[in-house]
Amino acid sequence: MTLLTIITYLGTFVFALTGAFKARTAKMDVFGGLVLAFATAYGGGTLRDLLIGRTPVNWINDNIALLLVVAGTSFTFLLKENVNRFKRTIFYTDAIGLGLFTAAGIEISITYGLNELYALVMGVISATFGGLIADILCNAVPNLLKRGELYATACAIGGTGYLLLKQIPLEYNLNLFVCVIVVVGIRIYSKRKRLTLPEI
Repeated sequence: MTLLTIITYLGTFVFALTGAFKARTAKMDVFGGLVLAFATAYGGGTLRDLLIGRTPVNWINDNIALLLVVAGTSFTFLLKENVNRFKRTIFYTDAIGLGLFTAAGIEISITYGLNELYALVMGVISATFGGLIADILCNAVPNLLKRGELYATACAIGGTGYLLLKQIPLEYNLNLFVCVIVVVGIRIYSKRKRLTLPEI
């Protein structure tokens, strides 16, 4: 199993947790949790695959990935803590998922023949559109569209760094790891320091 596959599966599990936590915050039942977990884990990757012509899409016939979504949902609904505690957990799991799926989305897109600019766009879509779909289903303003949030911006910066590192003789797995760390770091740091983009 390659590091890219591990990153993809880990991102799937982390985003499934994020979706299930959102469902619990919205007081949904287990089925609603599964729907949100699946949407968060696979929404962005599915859109990416459709846009680049990758068929069947990534989750079809992948039993491991399906089990990860079920496991993430089950774990979330077995917890007994107060719902308000999940807000911070959602933020951190979402930040980790952003980093993992940005790296995976870029690399998958490159292997399917996209140039680096569009691979970067696909990486951002892979990382952010699952959360966008889940937030819409929860009737909440998506993080992607909140004023000033360094959300897709964090993915774009980390993804750009990853593409630049590919131009120098660094080990492949190290490049993927650096991309994940940069995206997660920017997302967390910008939130703590309240760094925002300028208004239009």
